[in-house]
Amino acid sequence: MSKYKLVLLRHGEGTWNKENRFCSWVDQKLSEDGVKEAQDCGRLLKEQGYKFDLVFTSILSRSIQTAWLVLEAMDQEWVPVVKSWRLNERHYGALIGLNRAEMALQHGEEKMKLWRRSYDITPPLIDESHPYYLEIYNDRRYTTCDVPKENLPRAESLKEVLDRLLPFWHSTVVPEIQRGKTVLISAHGNSCRALLKHLEGVSDEDIANVTLPTGIPVQLELDENLKPLKPRQLLGDQAKIQAAIKKVEDQGKAKQAT
Repeated sequence: MSKYKLVLLRHGEGTWNKENRFCSWVDQKLSEDGVKEAQDCGRLLKEQGYKFDLVFTSILSRSIQTAWLVLEAMDQEWVPVVKSWRLNERHYGALIGLNRAEMALQHGEEKMKLWRRSYDITPPLIDESHPYYLEIYNDRRYTTCDVPKENLPRAESLKEVLDRLLPFWHSTVVPEIQRGKTVLISAHGNSCRALLKHLEGVSDEDIANVTLPTGIPVQLELDENLKPLKPRQLLGDQAKIQAAIKKVEDQGKAKQAT
């Protein structure tokens, strides 16, 4: 018997997901398909009988918007939502805004896979000459963080995502789970992957092969020590989920962007 259930959710498709660009800390809304993904996810969770007590999101709109749409579809709009920059997407540094397929064509698919999926390789840092630097660091939301703005990352490996996520996990999320609350974390591909690595003990090498499609809830059943009792379960139509996983993996393939 599982003691706790936790649901992780990568936000619905964003406008830059659709364009196959590194979005990272640039604040983008959901695409039309992303809105539908979030609503479908909420309906699925309602059908499965989920009743959330608390939702955690990043401070990026696509994560927050997904949580709102999920709760609305579940008739649970009243459930509290707690936001933290520590659940933000991985900071892709100088790669932000670039098209993944074009980058794979230019630098090779292996280099792209290292930048996108490896555990401890940090992409080139963003600097003030970058076209999205001011849009990110002048955004008022980053004055609300628990670290000074000048100490926020300029690029991150997945390891660095986990390092900044774990203090929030241990101090804020874990106590709520241990109180018996049913928690949804509506975050991002890499913040969810980092948390899965921690919870499931995925190796540094194997985490490169963990792919989470947008809008697909991941159910974890945990024991009293918050260790998984069984493999993670991606909820929904399994054929559609496999097709969605392949779509994400193909984003890093070298093909001319259209």
